[in-house]
Amino acid sequence: MSYRLETDCVQAGWSPKNGEPRVAPIVQSTTYAYESAKSVADLFDLKANGHMYSRISNPTCEVLENKIAALEGGVGALATSAGQTASTIAIANICTAGDHFIASKSLYGGTVALFTNTFKKLGISVTYVDFNAPLEELKKEVLPNTKAVFAETIANPALDILDFDKASSLAKSAEVPLIVDNTFATPYLCKPFEHGADIVIHSATKYLDGHAVAVGGLIVDKGTFNWSNGKFPEMTEPDPSYHGVVYTKDFGNLAYIIKARVQWIRDLGSYMSPMNAFLINLGMETLHLRMEKHCENALLLAKFLESHPKVSWVNYPGLESHKDHALLNKYCKGASGVLTFGVKGGEKEGEKVMNALKLAKILVHVADVRTCVLHPASMTHRQLSEEALKDAGVSPDLIRVSVGIENIEDLKEDFQNALSAI
Repeated sequence: MSYRLETDCVQAGWSPKNGEPRVAPIVQSTTYAYESAKSVADLFDLKANGHMYSRISNPTCEVLENKIAALEGGVGALATSAGQTASTIAIANICTAGDHFIASKSLYGGTVALFTNTFKKLGISVTYVDFNAPLEELKKEVLPNTKAVFAETIANPALDILDFDKASSLAKSAEVPLIVDNTFATPYLCKPFEHGADIVIHSATKYLDGHAVAVGGLIVDKGTFNWSNGKFPEMTEPDPSYHGVVYTKDFGNLAYIIKARVQWIRDLGSYMSPMNAFLINLGMETLHLRMEKHCENALLLAKFLESHPKVSWVNYPGLESHKDHALLNKYCKGASGVLTFGVKGGEKEGEKVMNALKLAKILVHVADVRTCVLHPASMTHRQLSEEALKDAGVSPDLIRVSVGIENIEDLKEDFQNALSAI
């Protein structure tokens, strides 16, 4: 039976049988017992479903995978050790040395470092594009070896809203999948599969967990992309590491997600721990409630800051003044809980404001129930060049605020007091 998203947040992924725990249990075991040697052999030959080793799969992690697949509307999901791992595997699963992909200029700094530096060492190149450019201009960046298009629903920390129609049209014209990082929006605010995405990833460390207690990543496959179009031989040709398995032939619409698990998770060992899966699943049970409050508080704080005489600018897609407000209304039902702003006097005065905050703490984190602030240019994005910082929408005076679910009047008072320090 199909349920609405709020119900799936609470119930999806675990349906206890008679006498089983009502809450999905933590299966803290590296190994599993079998009745025969053949049953183990069948698992390792990918002829049977089941858990062979917790480096590759685990019952607790499977609950989380089933839940995010239900929320996003995908055919399958994979839990990884971190959001950065999800980004890595999402691309590496379909790109090899000599391949190329296209990515939005507006990305999280850690993702830019991964794509620009680490992937270069692996022989995989990237071209960054501005999705504000006309589609015909974007198509000029497609190469014969282009294998994917990558973007964020709500960019971190630029807060640009992805033009899904344009991004998906670009991907379709190149016959490659559109991979979307839906971390800031979550499936509660946006369903990328409904707007042309083929693969969705999350840093589950953020809003899905929601409490800053567990690190993890998730990859979700829509299951409709045509991997047999001639551009992805690793999907359609025998895999010698599994006695000639052909993923598209043997696994159909699960080809992408199964290949990601049995190749990349098997070889890198970067699977999510059962404890983290339990905690993230627990957090997701209140995702719909928390996202409503994050959006409400962020909009009210953005309006407060926008009217403050000591604030020079505010960036929040929920404001009618935001350049992407129309795109937000088209694709999302809320602008999430992150905003950015600058104070008059620039970076030095902004530092005074950050230091004067009491309720909002300075953290290298974002997207949980507690309000926090960060200076991306000197913290999360400090490895980027000046040009890359500009492309990512990070100015020297930018302060990022992850607005929590506290009482909004307390938050406004905290920022009012801090602004009084300059």
